[in-house]
Amino acid sequence: MFIQTEATPNPATLKFLPGRVVMPEGTFEAKTPEQGEVSPLAQRLFAVPGVTGVFFGYDFVTVTKADGEWQHLKPAILGAIMEHFMTGAPLFANGYGATQEDGEEFFDDADAATVETIKELLETRIRPAVAGDGGDITFRGFKDGTVYLVMKGACSGCPSSTATLRHGIQNLLRHFLPDVREVQAV
Repeated sequence: MFIQTEATPNPATLKFLPGRVVMPEGTFEAKTPEQGEVSPLAQRLFAVPGVTGVFFGYDFVTVTKADGEWQHLKPAILGAIMEHFMTGAPLFANGYGATQEDGEEFFDDADAATVETIKELLETRIRPAVAGDGGDITFRGFKDGTVYLVMKGACSGCPSSTATLRHGIQNLLRHFLPDVREVQAV
């Protein structure tokens, strides 16, 4: 098994590509070992000293570190991922659902058409680019011209995430939807 690695815009996060589907649908993020208890792979990764976050996408795993150098952490992380896939263990234990909910969406019924367009733009134009960087972004709400988004994986805590929100996503949404004034992460 050959696992490729890619740098992400977040220097504390590295993207691992095992050459196979990790999660056929949805995403999963664990920011603590307790949140990772539902996944044998997440448990293995949190057992590596210095690992502080795990994110699963369609065909990748991103790992976030607290400290230490990637050159020292990478072999143990690669070993944990390889061991998981070679044993054939399930990604989740006890039938855990594939997608974590980020909380209930909020928006006024009068804004339903705008929200539908926001979600379509997120799905077709924004999420694929963000996944390429080892993360994900999901819609949370829309109120008074402000779009609220949840950033996950490499995007969560990334130094360039503010620029991504302000200059990339906000400008794109404003271009298509004049009702959008601002974009914020929650």
